[in-house]
Amino acid sequence: MKILLHTCCAPCSVKCIDILKENGFELTVFWYNPNIHPWTEYKARKSTLIEYCAKNNIDILVKDEYGLKNFIRDIYPDFSSARCEMCYRKRMEETAKHAFKEKYDSFSSTLLISPYQKHDIIHTVGLEMAKKYKTKFTYIDFRPYFREGQQVARKIGLYMQKYCGCIFSEEERYTS
Repeated sequence: MKILLHTCCAPCSVKCIDILKENGFELTVFWYNPNIHPWTEYKARKSTLIEYCAKNNIDILVKDEYGLKNFIRDIYPDFSSARCEMCYRKRMEETAKHAFKEKYDSFSSTLLISPYQKHDIIHTVGLEMAKKYKTKFTYIDFRPYFREGQQVARKIGLYMQKYCGCIFSEEERYTS
């Protein structure tokens, strides 16, 4: 089964990729994260993922769209935690659209590995986007593998970010 895996960063992808391969999926990693700020963070995460995929012979598609202005415009005036749903929706929609267009059997996301993300919302949005784009959302709760994946990422020297990626989570990193 061919799957398009939306990937937020290389460290989160490590165990997701392993598990999908172990379960017989033929996968392509999909980079689309216009929420990440600042530009240097966006660039670091993207280049780390590209390098990781190249070293591990993993197919990757990159939709290179640094989108701070659009991200702010899309969530304004609600800067509360509701912004996360909009962010998931934007990334999952682009992934589902691409999965349908390129005839993948399904799509999923590495966001499902993080215990810090709003897992139920990601799942719901994934199902909505699958229905909208007439494709399948493959739901796997990768969270039990989060710590192991982070340990592997550190061991192999991947760039490890300190926040989810958006300007608001960066602020919360310093103020919470």
